[in-house]
Amino acid sequence: MALQLWETLKEAITVYTGLSPATFFTILALLWAVYYVLSSLFGPSNTHYQPRSREFEEQMQPLPPPVQLGEITEEELKQYEGSDPKKPLLMAIKGQIYDVSQSRMFYGPGGPYALFAGKDASRALAKMSFEDKDLTGDISGLGPFELEALQDWEYKFMSKYVKVGTIKSTVPVSDETSTAGESAETKQGDAAKPVEGDAAKPVQDGPSEIAAVKAEEPPPVSDALEE
Repeated sequence: MALQLWETLKEAITVYTGLSPATFFTILALLWAVYYVLSSLFGPSNTHYQPRSREFEEQMQPLPPPVQLGEITEEELKQYEGSDPKKPLLMAIKGQIYDVSQSRMFYGPGGPYALFAGKDASRALAKMSFEDKDLTGDISGLGPFELEALQDWEYKFMSKYVKVGTIKSTVPVSDETSTAGESAETKQGDAAKPVEGDAAKPVQDGPSEIAAVKAEEPPPVSDALEE
């Protein structure tokens, strides 16, 4: 049976290629050797794939659970802009801080929104601005469309990311103290100042006026009869 198949194969090679079976298999072996040499010279080696596979494995590792930071300042928030891979990647909107580590490709170093990381970028998101002057949480003076866009961003972050803290509001204590002192001094000055109407009004119930009134009174009836 095997001999019949071999004879049939030899006849088919001769009929379809015009070559003898020995010549056909020799050419086939040479073509395989050339392909092997070319693939080893110009093809990708395993060493090229090793760094990529390691990087891919690092990206696929599960992220640590978000750590609640509580209330921090804007300066402390800058420590989480993504330069340190051991720290979470944080970003704030309207004073609320969110962990955006799962979107490091967007907000991490080299990402399209990397300049927003570690900051309260409320104004920049509302205006879709990438200027440094807009990288702030101050949203005063924004129009209705910009506020609506900011609201959409906030809803997106609330639904996708975990809130881990808030930005501590800085209140200028010195200004409040000076204002309170000025108001207290003003009140004290008003209390000590006499009323103009009372100062100009003469005293009407003095002893001289009482004596004059008594002198003008008529004498009693008994004294008049005796006279």
